[in-house]
Order: sequence, then structure tokens, then C-alpha cells
Amino acid sequence: MLNQSNRKISVMLADDHALVLEGLRGLLSRESDMEVVATVTSGAALIDELQYNRPDVIVLDLQMQDGDGLWCLEEIRRHGLPIKIVILSAFGDGGTIQTAWERNADGFALKTDPPRQTIATIRNVAHGQLVFPRSMRQTPPEPRGGVLRRLTERERDVLRLLSDGHTNAQIAERLIVQESTVKFHVQNILQKLCVSNRTEAAQVFFREMQEK
Repeated sequence: MLNQSNRKISVMLADDHALVLEGLRGLLSRESDMEVVATVTSGAALIDELQYNRPDVIVLDLQMQDGDGLWCLEEIRRHGLPIKIVILSAFGDGGTIQTAWERNADGFALKTDPPRQTIATIRNVAHGQLVFPRSMRQTPPEPRGGVLRRLTERERDVLRLLSDGHTNAQIAERLIVQESTVKFHVQNILQKLCVSNRTEAAQVFFREMQEK
């Protein structure tokens, strides 16, 4: 998660369409808390650029030459680079979104989305949220491997107790914190797991425990 300071969110843009690159660069240049640190037009160029530049967020087109977006995403995750990834696509079908989710993308934006929505997606992802289309949130996806790694240690403690059926007050008593603190953690857990309620969060927890 980006440190909450005056430091700008550094963004790298990867798309093989010059018009898209310039449009995004222009939009982000008007945001006081963001800066575009590099643009690339192919998957190979992106991986090469990461040897010299480690942005907070990469906005990644799915279809590029010399390595598409999914290949780049897999390479970044395989090397364990602490970079947030927003997939930018012209295709919003369920299969494409599910694939991005399963490959551990942090967010998904459509090229047809309003500009302010895309900017908000980049900003929210930079600050640790998972941002996927509303249709996906209404029908939660199958849990992906290692999704619990997105939670802090304290959030995992809260989720474990929540999954055992404890109320916020009981969790607060066990962890020796205020109930308001537990409510804050629960809200973050729901956002990070891309679920809408405690029951769905518990389901994700139990499924992941079964896979270990």
C-alpha cells in the first residue's frame, strides 16, 4: 500500500496504441497526486523498463506485441515485484475479468470507462484496494490462490475470528482493541477480498485454508 504522504503516485503506462498512451498521460498529468514515470508499447519493453524503474502502479493493456498483458502480469508476480497492476482492456466479458483476477491483478478498467473512473481506479489501487467492475462484485469470483496475502497480519487475525462466528465486540475483546477498530478492519477486509459481506469473507478464508 502506498505510504500516506505527500509523495506522488508513480504510474507506468503500457499500451501499444499511441492515442491511448497520450490520452492517459494527459489525464494523469492534471492530477496533483500522480506522475507518469514511463510509457512502453510492448510487453518486452515493459519487463526491460522494470530493471530501471519501479512504479507504484502499472496500467497494463491486455493486447500488446512482444508479450501481452497477461504474460507481463505473470512475470511481475513471478518475480515478486511489489507493484500494483491495473488491467486496461477493451473487453469487459466475464472470462477476461476472471482471468485478470486469477492472475492477481489489483484492478480492472475498461477503455470505455469515463476518464474520472479510470483515474479513481488507479488511485484506489495505489492505496491498497482491489477494484473490479460492479458486475463482478455482484457475483463474487472464485477465490484465487494466495488472496489472503493482501491482508495485513492484524486483518488476518480479525478474519480468522470473524470466520469462527465472533461478533465485532467479541473480536475487539480478544484482540484488546476498540470495537470501532475492528469495524475498520472488517471494512478493509471486504474491500481487499472483493466481497460484500462477512459470510462471503468467511467463505474465502475457509476455501484458502482447505487449499493449504
